[in-house]
Amino acid sequence: MRILTVDIGTGTQDIFLYDSRLDIENGYKLILPSPTMMVRRKVQLCTQGGDAIALHGVMMGGGPSHWAVEDHLRAGFAVYATPAAARSFNDDLEAVKQMGIQLVSEDEIQTLPAAVKRIELKDFDFQAIAAAFRLFGVDLTDLSAVAVAVFDHGDAPPDVSDRQFRFDYLDQRLRAANRLSAFAYLADQIPAIMTRLQAVATSARDLDAPLVVMDTAPAAVLGALFDPIVANRKPLIVANVGNFHTLAFRLGEQGIEGLFEHHTGLLNLAKLETLLIRLAEGSLRHAEVFDDMGHGALVYIEQPIDLSQGDFGVAVTGPRRKMMKPSSLRPYFAAPFGDMMITGCFGLLAAVGDCLPELAEPIRDSLRAAPDREIAPWEVN
Repeated sequence: MRILTVDIGTGTQDIFLYDSRLDIENGYKLILPSPTMMVRRKVQLCTQGGDAIALHGVMMGGGPSHWAVEDHLRAGFAVYATPAAARSFNDDLEAVKQMGIQLVSEDEIQTLPAAVKRIELKDFDFQAIAAAFRLFGVDLTDLSAVAVAVFDHGDAPPDVSDRQFRFDYLDQRLRAANRLSAFAYLADQIPAIMTRLQAVATSARDLDAPLVVMDTAPAAVLGALFDPIVANRKPLIVANVGNFHTLAFRLGEQGIEGLFEHHTGLLNLAKLETLLIRLAEGSLRHAEVFDDMGHGALVYIEQPIDLSQGDFGVAVTGPRRKMMKPSSLRPYFAAPFGDMMITGCFGLLAAVGDCLPELAEPIRDSLRAAPDREIAPWEVN
């Protein structure tokens, strides 16, 4: 049984091909530029050449690509976009028009002059990944499943903050199913409000294998639990310090007991430590994070946990985890199966076992292979 997992972030897309016949450490891995970084480079080349661009495809993650398009417009060059592609910049198409982007239909894209450079937008490109593997003699036919993680704010109504909308969604999911894999879906079960996840499913519609999609931060936290040192620490807090977002879960005997999410760029070590301590104390409040331009906080169990007990206080993963290196909380830097970069892929793999029970047994056998590892209550469906 083989499963392709792809964790798509701001800087990189991290790819792991699971094969149940191999020890999990021997699975093939690729760490490649993220789709938004690839689009950024294409736009920058067009800016340097003075070329108009036409964006088509589906909604995808922004950040670097968004900033490159803004620079292109400021340089005085035209940007056309189909409505689906334009939602990569804002769900409100009127706001997209105000940026200076000219909306065109799919048919109109075809009638633009040949000098206008076409750039396709999408987070997940299976054919490109398959071609990369094929260069090394690895065929991606006959996959049992494909799993993809992206960050999705959700499609907030015009009068609702997207930060508040996302946190209401997180709360709803955890109250429905108190486990990290609650943020994973089969392609035909994705909520309509999760438009970026829907766009991934659209990009993968020609796959011959079942597709599972998941939010990136819960995937990373779930994956971190397969580090045996993390797995054997209860209760604990696991923080994913991402390029754009930092999300921390408090995990205890009652499952997920609380969490917060903030923008990494607005955090320094002192502020992050305070948030982690208050989450452990059970005293962190939503307004404390939201009013600081973060997404918010949820605390379900107010009974404090002692971060001073045990060998470490907080487990940390994510591309900006070095922020926590000098922390007084004695952070432990998780590396499941010896590799921090594909932590999210291991979380995706675990989520596939929950979403596709017929595949669960070999997946769980592989993930349990970490030495001296226990299975924690928040991992089990």
